[in-house]
Amino acid sequence: MAGRLSAWRLAAYGALGLPLAMAALPIYVHVPKFYADTLGLSLAAVGGALLLARLFDAVQDPLLGWWSDRHRARGGSRWAFIAWGTPLLALGMAGLFNPPESGAVSLAAWLIGNLLIVYTGYSMVTVSYFAHGAEITDDVAERTRVTAWREGLSLIGVFLASAVPEVLKQASGERAGFAQFSWLFVPVALVLAWVTMRSSPPAHGRRPPTGTAIFGAFALPFRNPRFRPLIAIFVLNGIAAAIPATLVLFFIEDVVRRPDLTAVFLIAYFAAGAAGLPLWVWLARRIGKGRAWLVSMGVAIAAFVWAFFLPPGGAVAYGVICLLSGLALGADLALPPSMLADVIDADEASGRGRNEGAYFGLWSLATKMNLALSAGIALPLLQAFGYAPRSDNAAESLLVLAGVYALLPCALKATAAVALFTSPFCRAPAAPH
Repeated sequence: MAGRLSAWRLAAYGALGLPLAMAALPIYVHVPKFYADTLGLSLAAVGGALLLARLFDAVQDPLLGWWSDRHRARGGSRWAFIAWGTPLLALGMAGLFNPPESGAVSLAAWLIGNLLIVYTGYSMVTVSYFAHGAEITDDVAERTRVTAWREGLSLIGVFLASAVPEVLKQASGERAGFAQFSWLFVPVALVLAWVTMRSSPPAHGRRPPTGTAIFGAFALPFRNPRFRPLIAIFVLNGIAAAIPATLVLFFIEDVVRRPDLTAVFLIAYFAAGAAGLPLWVWLARRIGKGRAWLVSMGVAIAAFVWAFFLPPGGAVAYGVICLLSGLALGADLALPPSMLADVIDADEASGRGRNEGAYFGLWSLATKMNLALSAGIALPLLQAFGYAPRSDNAAESLLVLAGVYALLPCALKATAAVALFTSPFCRAPAAPH
């Protein structure tokens, strides 16, 4: 299990990351603006719908993780969850971006209903997919390669989700463009899920988790002394990333004032993240994963605080911000899941068996809670201060938008950096070369 994995098998494992990311960007970035701007729901209604759906989604992730672990312990495969979850995700995506003509109440109900379908399918896939990745190898450096391949191919999905809807919107209009994108997503998801299930490196035999009580499985990760600081750092850093993801389209349109360059900005950000992945993998091998992650947080803060001071029309400066903050993104994608896989080793060493599903279920719960809070707080907050999409907003409203978009995430990320600096992950020796 410590041998070097072939690039082809890692690419096959990472293939499923492409449609997952291709779905995630529209869900978390485009849906708020699509339903508020194109379809006319109020920001408060959209924020409330997202908060309700994401809270439900967050709660189900540990349940799915526990179920996945139990299924594996009984001799089953985690692929069953991916085989059922992928069609469910595709169905929800088609519904989400093909809403009927209806009033505000019906439209809000449609949004919540299809979000629940999307989130359930997405969670069924991602929890088992990430857990399988943690079971491929015990080598700490190879684990970073596993996550880097997965996140690198995910970034290709992000490129497609950034560019394709823009092209389709230009040709067919906003509403029809997103509908066409959702139907394009269906075969991509089904085919690449099949590639991953067929050709991914196998998960090696592990000692089954001890006990079968569901609540005991949820509590077990918190008995691991290295998990507690890691999840706290991940949450702080995740909220710092979720707030700009929720507000980026509003910021580009009303502060940068170049909505025509939206796809360019998003592609620049994620392309820089993809280009930076080998750098963070290399740096993690040299100085340790925790220290490398800390360096990336410093880069992100230094780049992103600049966004608050952008003048109207500062497209070039914002493009530079996208490149620098995108460079730091590569570390956020590759290093924390690899660190989590290392943390899980302590359970096996102490005789508690392997519980990847429980860990990644809680990990996914934390991610969803970050996104729920960012939408449920940021969007109503902007509306309370008088901001409205595609309106003649007062200077004070735009200042609040810039502050929530740029300064609040920097403060949260700085707090995460301090917590990481004082944690065992920065005191631990670097991984062997």
